[in-house]
Amino acid sequence: MKALFIGGTGTISTAITTQLAEQGWELYLINRGNRNANLPTEVKVLQADINDEARVAELIVDLNFDVVADFIAFVPAQLERNYRLFKDKTKQFIFVSSASAYQTPLADYRITEGTPLSNPYWEYSRNKIACEEYLLKQYREQGFPITIVRPSHTYNERSVPLGVHGAQGSWQVLKRMLDNKPVIIHGDGTSLWTITHNRDFAKGFIGLMGNIHAIGESVHITSDESVTWNQIYEIIASALGVKLHAVHVSSEFLAACSDQDLRGGLLGDKANTVVFDNSKLKRLVPDFVATTRADQGIRDTVEHILAHPELQTEDPEFDAWCDKVVGVLDEALLKIRNEL
Repeated sequence: MKALFIGGTGTISTAITTQLAEQGWELYLINRGNRNANLPTEVKVLQADINDEARVAELIVDLNFDVVADFIAFVPAQLERNYRLFKDKTKQFIFVSSASAYQTPLADYRITEGTPLSNPYWEYSRNKIACEEYLLKQYREQGFPITIVRPSHTYNERSVPLGVHGAQGSWQVLKRMLDNKPVIIHGDGTSLWTITHNRDFAKGFIGLMGNIHAIGESVHITSDESVTWNQIYEIIASALGVKLHAVHVSSEFLAACSDQDLRGGLLGDKANTVVFDNSKLKRLVPDFVATTRADQGIRDTVEHILAHPELQTEDPEFDAWCDKVVGVLDEALLKIRNEL
């Protein structure tokens, strides 16, 4: 089987690339070559910017694929380009969308592929919805063989899953824990969340590749396990061998006082309880099961980060913002108590 990935070296796609190489797929990647150092030797790289349509067309002129998958498309214009490039080049086109496209806030916390798509909080999610609508139109009117995949919070060994973090990733939150500083958890920390290790996601994704029953379908791939945000942060602290000093802060307050897009990433995603029904995936891929428990995956990730200084990028801006938010809340609490 022959596949082409647009991207192929990100958090979600790296594990898929590795597992496909182990399974003997003939795999090509189109990317700019910035993160190809650790690719399996069997993988063939077509080095190009996917936005350079003429160059990509030259590179694939003599190639046809069983599967083409795009991991880095975010707006419909990019899918329009893909349609022009691959409409006669592949038996299946997989678009990696997002579970954040599901109705927010949810009318029912149990999410199936039949849950409506609507997210007024996050432009990213609305763009993914528009991408899906374009592809479905091409499937219905032109017979373009699409499969839409919706990942939720997928992580790997390079970054722990968090609700609130800075632009530099997760390390600064771990450092705050190690420094015995308070750590912000959005809301009261009791909402349910689903995290999926990229190794598990890869198993589901590969099961959909070349799967005739997946054509024209939309499928999410997640773990069946649900944990609270309090549990996630407690697991991280335990893996670090420290006591967690949690400060719970309203998600609306955090979104209002941050210059990052917390309105989208928090109010439009992580602040909401999500529990995924993976029945459809298991019908399409009968042997799929996510085997990495949250506590196991997070502990492995923490150990990996601690062993790799290059992943310990400090974020003094985020650190100062956390101190400011915690300080303001402490002052407000003291003032109210003094007035009682």
